[in-house]
Amino acid sequence: MGLFDGKKGLILGVANDRSIAWAVAEHIMNEGGECGFSHLPDRPDDDKKKNRRRVEKAIKGHPNAKFMAPLNVEDDDQIREIMATTKQEMGGIDFLLHSIAFADRADLQRDTIETSRAGFKMAMDVSVYSLIAVCNAAKDILNPSASIACMTYFGGEKCVPGYNVMGICKAALEATTRYLAFDLGLHDVRVNALSAGPLKTLAGSAAGVGDMLHLYEQVAPLQRNVTHDEVGKTGMFLLSDLSNGITGEVLHVDAGYNAMGSPGRMLDQIAGKA
Repeated sequence: MGLFDGKKGLILGVANDRSIAWAVAEHIMNEGGECGFSHLPDRPDDDKKKNRRRVEKAIKGHPNAKFMAPLNVEDDDQIREIMATTKQEMGGIDFLLHSIAFADRADLQRDTIETSRAGFKMAMDVSVYSLIAVCNAAKDILNPSASIACMTYFGGEKCVPGYNVMGICKAALEATTRYLAFDLGLHDVRVNALSAGPLKTLAGSAAGVGDMLHLYEQVAPLQRNVTHDEVGKTGMFLLSDLSNGITGEVLHVDAGYNAMGSPGRMLDQIAGKA
């Protein structure tokens, strides 16, 4: 018996087989869960259909990967369409993973104070409002005791220079998680956020994750970075019945980095004692 036997759900935000969303989905499917997937729409002039092909490569051959559909979360019609497809292919669903965020690279690379108005609006729309829009569109196909999870980062709690406007988005996303947990709690649906430490992903590279890896190794109590596998298992937990009593929470899987109030053992290096 698998933890997700008989369970069905929707995974939004897989970019390739190094995505956090894929790490979560793979664990779920290996435990018997059936998953539908979204992918970024390809440009009409992209004959290679790169976005679709990356997701196809990840799910290829997995019997519990049931369908794949394009989704631009700035388009309410596309959100409705993927929910209609989900209902047609799966009926009701037991879990939904929202792993979607975006900010213009130019805004990420400039000081937060210089963020463009248009870039701020887009980043908030894609990274935050999309969770509201997706949950609202999905509410009629969510089974009782269903679980929703989204992906956040410590830069939404504390200032992480370089994360910039995305940190503001994550702060808003975490607040949104709490309000949606209240709204959907009436329907026995849970909403939580998973705050992962830095991982090498397409999205992470744009946000300067590579520069954070060494810092986490030195500061985190476990003296190391987390892995895709660890984050995937934690995401699976939040979407499973094992977390039935948890909602409105931000769960950290970052080797304890968020618990530190100083650089910890790194102080020895700063003092020249390493």
